[in-house]
Amino acid sequence: MKLEKMTDFFAARIDGYDAHMKRDIVGASEFYAYTASLLPDDPGARILDLGCGTGLELEEYFARNPGASVTGIDLSEVMLDALKAKFPDRALTLIHASYFDAPLGEDRYDGAVSVESLHHFPAGMKAALYGRLHAALKDGGVFVLTDYFAESEALERQYFQEFEAMKAEQAAEEGAIYHYDTPLLVEHEMDILRRAGFRDVSARHQWGVSTYTVCARK
Repeated sequence: MKLEKMTDFFAARIDGYDAHMKRDIVGASEFYAYTASLLPDDPGARILDLGCGTGLELEEYFARNPGASVTGIDLSEVMLDALKAKFPDRALTLIHASYFDAPLGEDRYDGAVSVESLHHFPAGMKAALYGRLHAALKDGGVFVLTDYFAESEALERQYFQEFEAMKAEQAAEEGAIYHYDTPLLVEHEMDILRRAGFRDVSARHQWGVSTYTVCARK
């Protein structure tokens, strides 16, 4: 398997991406709508979407709350272009950047969401991100995470070991973001959220064997 940079991976697969996600990802026929249902529904709510992609969760959210204001961050310019074309009449601000680097601000958002994006990154990067995300939410703000997770600690270790071995074998570029799945255990993910200051952290629903919707509140 040849490693691909995240931006190259999605640029090569933008055609048919939405259909693939809805058809081939376990639980996707339901979890986009379920995820959207857990976000604030008051008109004018401000939402942050980490790894917004083409906005499959936002299709469901804007259908529920067309007056919401959404800021989406994604590494892939082609996916942001596709998202922009979907919602020409919505309050949508798109940022072409890594959510690990983009400023998130403080006390700005009523809710935040991420779907099928964060399973590419290790615990240390997530800890720093979740600390910044906690600061960016208003008091009482909710973070809704739908993603897939490792089924055991042994598998969690295996994913990271294999990724490190591949990077060494292929002389991967230092600091580059590659498309490779390194999911954590859901319990480990929730522990990171708690250490970042979130409360009421819980797995609200399980989809298939390893996909969960997790909720956390500031």
